[in-house]
Amino acid sequence: MAKRGSPEVNAGSMADIAFLLLIFFLVTTTIETDSGISRKLPPLDEETENPPPLKKKNIFIVLVNANEEIFVDHDIIKENPVKLEDLKDKAIEFLDNGGGTGDEACNYCQGTGNPESSDNPIKAVISLQNDRMTEYGTYIAVQNELVAAYNTLRNREAQRLYNMDFTEMEKAFKNPETSDANKEKLKERIGVVKDMFPQKLSEAEPKK
Repeated sequence: MAKRGSPEVNAGSMADIAFLLLIFFLVTTTIETDSGISRKLPPLDEETENPPPLKKKNIFIVLVNANEEIFVDHDIIKENPVKLEDLKDKAIEFLDNGGGTGDEACNYCQGTGNPESSDNPIKAVISLQNDRMTEYGTYIAVQNELVAAYNTLRNREAQRLYNMDFTEMEKAFKNPETSDANKEKLKERIGVVKDMFPQKLSEAEPKK
């Protein structure tokens, strides 16, 4: 009696199935990317003219020491640390002061107009200096509070001018479903608000 052979498995379409699965996973998989901190670095080996001198009152100094203590402006001399949750309000107070007169006056600032503080948001600079022993988490937390101060003021002016938050405008501008016409309008409005409160955040060389 002849032996019955084992039935063959048709594997001819396995390559096609594997190829289709590969395409499926490539299309559906999302890759997480860290955006990092947005900072514009100066160009290398490029001769630039000396920038105009800054008035001391237009510089808001933020110092983070090795003990994770935060000092700002005149509190550095007094050695009075500032709580992290109070940093944003102090930055807003400085940026929105509007103490300038004449050509340096700010007609949209809502601050106290202290003549010993910043003239206007365009002149105002926040200088951040960390110690080399400062923890990374503290560094990021301080950065977030300072950026939040700019966003708060930008949101206020965007609401006043366009009845829309600045963060909402940026989100709509980046949305691929937004029409080209609306993107052009949003781009112009975003530029106007950014010019009113330009983000001038300078980082000094960390102390040893």
